[in-house]
Amino acid sequence: MALLAQQESLARKIEDVRTRERENVLQDVRQKIAAFEISPSEIGFGGRGRPPKRVRAAVAPKFRDPDTGSTWSGRGKPPRWIAGKDRTKFEI
Repeated sequence: MALLAQQESLARKIEDVRTRERENVLQDVRQKIAAFEISPSEIGFGGRGRPPKRVRAAVAPKFRDPDTGSTWSGRGKPPRWIAGKDRTKFEI
């Protein structure tokens, strides 16, 4: 039992020392980053950590509503004005 108590005491001391050292290292790193004006991307942190979104080209409309002039490219869910109807009447 004495050894277990000693182990717990040492574990707490190790954690305290580790926490203090970590704070010192973080402070040192922050000072060096500020002094050398280093950006997160230079270190390897890509900003928010996500890859940039791919830019997609606009798709030309293929259908037009003669009443409102609204258009639809033919992709995705069809709008109400064309849903369930013969699409050949609406082709541009």
